[in-house]
Amino acid sequence: MNMKLRDFKREDAQVIAGWIKSEDDLYKWSADRYNKYPLSGNDINENYASLVKTERFYPFSAVDDKGDLIGHFIIRYPREEDDSRVRFGFVIISPKLRKMGYGKEMLKLGIEYVKANFEASRIDLGVFENNESARHCYEAVGFKEYATEECIMPKGTVKCIFMEISCRGTWSDK
Repeated sequence: MNMKLRDFKREDAQVIAGWIKSEDDLYKWSADRYNKYPLSGNDINENYASLVKTERFYPFSAVDDKGDLIGHFIIRYPREEDDSRVRFGFVIISPKLRKMGYGKEMLKLGIEYVKANFEASRIDLGVFENNESARHCYEAVGFKEYATEECIMPKGTVKCIFMEISCRGTWSDK
């Protein structure tokens, strides 16, 4: 199956919300950005609407050859007036396609998109320690841990691992 990225569409939101099968899934996917389960497509669309207007938040969907939605993630600038780094977030693959390499393929497409369309030199992301499959996926495409932090979540404290990858040349000293 071939995969391509396209801009997120409002109708994607309900499908994405349907992939989140538990409150645990919700927090692994969104940290504390949504404190409501079950999540609806309207919740996603309402959250994204104001963020897209900032022109520092870019939601994408991954689709197969038939145009069916198979994954989703966002690219955003985490700091105002700093274009040297972008962050991937809300990374998710259809549950029926997990552990089959689609997450890695989508991330590779995202990295290539950043290289071609952004001036950023690094991409980073955060993953909770208890989300081992996601962390493995990120490591498989080249993300490396650079920091950790204890995050207080509605369901307790969890360790967040911050990872990054260079998208310009080679790594430099921190």
